[in-house]
Amino acid sequence: MALEQKLSARLSQRLVMTPSLQQAIKLLQMSKLELVEEVQQELVENPVLEESEAAPGEAAEAEEKPADPFDEIDFDSYFQDAEGYRPRAPLEIGTELPTIESTLAEPADLADHLLWQLQMSAADERTREIGRSIIGNINPQGYLAASLEEIGQMGDFAPDEVERALAAIQALDPAGVGARDLAECLTLQLRQLGEQGTPAETIVRDHLDKLEGRRYKELAEALGLGMDDLGAEIEIIRALDPRPGLRYSTERSNYVVPDVYVVRLDDDYQVMLNEEGLPRLRISPVYRRMVARGAAGPTPDDAKEYVRNKLRAAFRLIKSLEERQRTIYKVATSIVKFQRAFLDHGIERMRPLVLKDVAEDIGMHESTVSRVVNNKYMHTHRGLFEMRFFFHSAIASSGGGESVSSLTVKDRIRRIVAGEDPGRPHSDAAIVKLLEEDGLQIARRTVAKYREELKIGSSGQRRRPFGPDARETRTPDATEEP
Repeated sequence: MALEQKLSARLSQRLVMTPSLQQAIKLLQMSKLELVEEVQQELVENPVLEESEAAPGEAAEAEEKPADPFDEIDFDSYFQDAEGYRPRAPLEIGTELPTIESTLAEPADLADHLLWQLQMSAADERTREIGRSIIGNINPQGYLAASLEEIGQMGDFAPDEVERALAAIQALDPAGVGARDLAECLTLQLRQLGEQGTPAETIVRDHLDKLEGRRYKELAEALGLGMDDLGAEIEIIRALDPRPGLRYSTERSNYVVPDVYVVRLDDDYQVMLNEEGLPRLRISPVYRRMVARGAAGPTPDDAKEYVRNKLRAAFRLIKSLEERQRTIYKVATSIVKFQRAFLDHGIERMRPLVLKDVAEDIGMHESTVSRVVNNKYMHTHRGLFEMRFFFHSAIASSGGGESVSSLTVKDRIRRIVAGEDPGRPHSDAAIVKLLEEDGLQIARRTVAKYREELKIGSSGQRRRPFGPDARETRTPDATEEP
């Protein structure tokens, strides 16, 4: 059977991601800081793009400004005697200056703080050498992450030498640094407070599991203390720091820049885009004239094609930026319309909202709305919120009333826990009954889920049988969590 080649025409449909669409999607899901960085990079790489110094219509006004009176000053004559008190440095001194990298200042972290103390201590050189190996294996929380055997193998150190060096490190600031577990960390802090040999040290060293499980009655019997005396010892332990190294953390705070401002004007709300810091882009008139003249001029074809490609990229970027801002404005306006009750009255009036509601309102796809609200922030008179904050599932209310947002339910649970008796905290079943009194139908496992999301412990973990906030103690009933 002979093989032969044939040509045939076939019509089909398929989704093609054009360069313009790809760039628009990429810019849409960027945060404000990422967008500014992307635009600055495009300004560097594309010579056709340039930043407009003034808004449209301001150029004419700039030309009509009166002459600057300082232009008439003869600065050369004014500073002619400056050489007498400003001696010039020789040009070759620049080669002897330290590099920029060596002059950069950085905040001292935990390791730097410990090394400085070790160097200033009275320890011998051998102990300092082992101490440096120990400090290199202390994690940011302040705990020793390697065993003493591993430390000894690093430099063929004897076990007693490693023990002596570890004791020297544990005597440094902050108290509790260099510990191998929580019990040792708290014990070191108690000893520096002069609590050595006290019941507090015995609790930390031998009965930490009972303390964590809040088995106070067993703990009091094991120590032979009354509940009041036990409460005083536990208050001392509560004042200790379980992560002493974090106070020397060099992690910097991440600042949030809002993409949208919602300003209240009388009885209405105005949505304003935050374009501060975002460069205004325009096509360079020099390159535009170059393309116009080059169509019939002697410019090489490769140069013409290069400029045309850069022009297309510049137009595509400007169009994508404008489309991004327009889409964010539409989504923000729709969110304000749906969550008007929240802006007026607070979180207890938060309305259930899903992406589909906003997508149908503005005539866009849900995926587009999802990209808009990702890593975008809205500033309102009630605070700064991520735009995803306004989207929550619905919780049915009893009596056929209007559904409420899950965020409203979480806020109600938080307030119930905040107002409870520390000696008799509410169980999840009791919280369900309190929510039913407010007309909210919610299952016990949902309450437990929301409580965990709010980082609220169970009723057994919240119970405080003694202390300034406790008013009454009792045995937990069968409905409470362990």
